Amino acid sequence: MTRLSWLQFRSEAVVAAAALAVFAVVLAATSPHLFHLYDISGVATCQAHGNCMSLASTLVNKIPGYYEIVYFGATGVVFAVPLIIGAFWGAPLVAREFEAGTFRLAWTQGVTRERWMIIKLGVVGLGAMATAGLFSLVLTWWAGPIDTAAALKENNSITFIRLGFMLFDTRGITPVGYAAFAFALGVSAGVLIRRTLPAMALTLGVFAAVQIAWPIWVRSHLIAPVHTAVALTAANIPGLGQGPGGTVMVNPPNLSSLSGDWILSFQTVGPAGHAFNAATVPACSGNSPSTQACAAALGALHLRDVIAYQPASRFWALQWYETGIFLAAAVVLAGFCLWWVRRRRLS
Repeated sequence: MTRLSWLQFRSEAVVAAAALAVFAVVLAATSPHLFHLYDISGVATCQAHGNCMSLASTLVNKIPGYYEIVYFGATGVVFAVPLIIGAFWGAPLVAREFEAGTFRLAWTQGVTRERWMIIKLGVVGLGAMATAGLFSLVLTWWAGPIDTAAALKENNSITFIRLGFMLFDTRGITPVGYAAFAFALGVSAGVLIRRTLPAMALTLGVFAAVQIAWPIWVRSHLIAPVHTAVALTAANIPGLGQGPGGTVMVNPPNLSSLSGDWILSFQTVGPAGHAFNAATVPACSGNSPSTQACAAALGALHLRDVIAYQPASRFWALQWYETGIFLAAAVVLAGFCLWWVRRRRLS
């Protein structure tokens, strides 16, 4: 049964191996120049000298433009791998057996339903996890210099920090957990629907929704965020932002101490600790207030920004938490598949 499952999976494995080989060759061919730029940039030792933002900005500006295409293209590939695995490996795994009626032959040839299901899940599931893990390993290695510099760069956004929406999902070990979950989700859809195309569509829709919702509403709560208060002066106020209920808050300063950290929320408070609305300051109100005058007026009020954030140092802790959750969800879905197949009539 194990040999048969491998033979059925062989074509998908060959395609995945070929894609991985092309992916690795492209990144390996561009890595020497990228790593050389990183080595001579001084970013690796910038923490000791406190000049990370300027060195990181210089390095990012020196990297040739085509690296940006490779960087975002490779990130997109790894982001899509679990989705492809779930839809094209997981959903048809059992659904096509039901469509073709071949499950009847397997269940009457001395192979129990449980063993049939376990072997199918084991062979292809392990292949799915290994494939996603290897894609992520290659990208994490190649993109290391760019990820490090982008996270330290001034005026950084959530897209370019390691805890951000795209980078976190495509680095480290989380793609392994995503692939396991997507595969088990696809198999579950196939078991329930018993039609390949509808099962693939359902898998694509559900997993895409999870990929979007998870970093927005769940990831930031896996570990309690850290809170800090930053004093606002005329020199460090970067601008104003929209707050709840139409209030206006002062955006957090670009601090090297927060480089690479994931800022979840912030609130501007006055000396007494109460929420402050910058729109009440005359110099900051109106259609086109003077940026300089507004900053000077706010800087004289002894305001603070109370910031909630996830430190960049929690990258691996969050990786393990998130991967463990998705692996556990995959195990639950696999158990559901076993239970469903066991109770299904041979018809």
